Amino acid sequence: MSSGSSFCARRSRRPRAWAALGASLPWLLAASGWAQWQTQPILVKPGWTAIYLHVDASYQTLDQMVGQDVNNPIDQLWLWQPPPGTGQFVTSPEVPLAGSQWATWGRIGTGIADSLTVLVPNGAYLVHSSATTNFTWNLLGKPVAPLYAWTTSGLNFLGFPTPVNTPPAWDAFLSLAPAFQGTAEIYQYQGGPLSPINPSRVFAYHTTPVTRGEAFWMRSGTVFNEYFGPFQVSFSGAPGVSFGDTVSQYSFHLRNVTGTNVTVNMSLLGSATPPAGQPPISDVPPLLVRGALNLTNLTYAYSTLGLGGSQSWVLQPEGHAGSDIVVVLGLNRYAMTSGAPGATFAGLLEFTDSFGFAQVDAPVSAQVASTTGLWVGSASVSQVANYLKTYQRDPNNNPVVSTNGNYVIANLNTNLGAVASSFPLRLILHNDGTNTYLLQRVFYGLGAGSNVVVATSQTLLDPAHLDTARRISATDLPWSAANAPWAFTGSFLPGGTLTTTVILPYDDQASNPFLHTYHPDHDNLNATFTQELARGAESYDIVRQITLNIAPPSNDFASLTRVGQSFGGTYLETISLNGLGTAARTFNVTGSFSVTRLSPIATLSQP
Repeated sequence: MSSGSSFCARRSRRPRAWAALGASLPWLLAASGWAQWQTQPILVKPGWTAIYLHVDASYQTLDQMVGQDVNNPIDQLWLWQPPPGTGQFVTSPEVPLAGSQWATWGRIGTGIADSLTVLVPNGAYLVHSSATTNFTWNLLGKPVAPLYAWTTSGLNFLGFPTPVNTPPAWDAFLSLAPAFQGTAEIYQYQGGPLSPINPSRVFAYHTTPVTRGEAFWMRSGTVFNEYFGPFQVSFSGAPGVSFGDTVSQYSFHLRNVTGTNVTVNMSLLGSATPPAGQPPISDVPPLLVRGALNLTNLTYAYSTLGLGGSQSWVLQPEGHAGSDIVVVLGLNRYAMTSGAPGATFAGLLEFTDSFGFAQVDAPVSAQVASTTGLWVGSASVSQVANYLKTYQRDPNNNPVVSTNGNYVIANLNTNLGAVASSFPLRLILHNDGTNTYLLQRVFYGLGAGSNVVVATSQTLLDPAHLDTARRISATDLPWSAANAPWAFTGSFLPGGTLTTTVILPYDDQASNPFLHTYHPDHDNLNATFTQELARGAESYDIVRQITLNIAPPSNDFASLTRVGQSFGGTYLETISLNGLGTAARTFNVTGSFSVTRLSPIATLSQP
């Protein structure tokens, strides 16, 4: 590269959190899994232009994105990689930090050694164009929230998250950071060849815009600068909001970095069309913004944030209460009805301020949750059907007797009535993606292949790791050696119904409560213990028809956001006792139930 670029390299000393990783950062960003797309228009001038990327475009290599595009005049890209400071290694002393301050890419024939393979977001680049006119590079990528680090030991090479269409001038932009404004030196590339006056210092603060996507060399003497706009958005972990298929709530900070009130507005926008080979997007995520706590019922209010919707907050001056607030976003999974499990919902959270100085774009994405896996919970039986007979009486108030000598029944009351104390039942469910099953017991732990398994038998667990395994049992269901599950019919979704039948045979010594193996009156054997009696002589078939009516979520923040990880509703059971011949008696009970997903493992391992 020419002497002009070497001049910049010698003078800059700005470390960044990812600098030691060089151009290998995209694997970290790809792991975060967000799926929103945005086009960043970049003005590339003839000769050299300094650009700053607010999107992650690492889904393609530079050879694919630029090298194979005959209409793109860019023939060189240089990524600024500030020195890592005093650190000597990242994870191991055997892997030292690279010493180069630039990672480079060039077209075939330019003689540039390719140490840069993909575009790193939040990176400053020098771009060379062989064209004789300006070129607008519409770079499609995944938006990332700004990430900055400042050094006072040299020049900083970076760009600012200003609005795309109406960028402020430097004097207005820096007016909210007077200490920085008074000491800042700003250098800008004008296009053309590098020279002692390119980059040149910016003096016309009143007319020079802080253009989004343009990179500037900057220094401020001993002033450590944290001002890159009137406010900051701080996400935990990845530079955006990713709910995945399990997360229901996500919090982030909004912080005022100025000495005056700042109103921050958050809007939900749609995604650009994903490039070829990338997963399709079904819709924008149906978001909720958590409000105040209702002290009466301990539920949170919420406001919806749909496509094109917005929410605003007034941040107090820096250092005052209310200058740094926590915003809690929820995902209304109950409203994600337009996609199959695994389908992607994605959009863009756009943050702007009341001064019009900053525009922070951050991705937001979620996947439709699956109901596969192990679900455990309980039912509470709180009502039992009556079986109260009312008999006919004659004018003298005597019971009326039928011709066969029985009292004549006038009415049979089978209405449900409350019990004095609710009866608890354990529920163990497994869904394999197609069918849902009820289990008497389940084993969860490391299997023989060192993978975590959900199994019906302890024999499928690794004996060396039984100390970390778990057995969950439902004592109200009949035990059997095979532990065969009972299949439900119906749908395991809010508003759906699951029904199964559990039969306890009259001669099942292991589980039928009417049988007492060593009691002569209840062993189901004749007086000489030589013959088994018929059904109904001493014990009965018990047929339990169990129904789970899964209720839609309540209209509160927590209920709407936990759909997919927790279900509840009405528990119904019809218990039939079948005796001699066709004699039978039926009892109905009801109550409530709730189950929570403990594991997403879709396979139920059986011997």
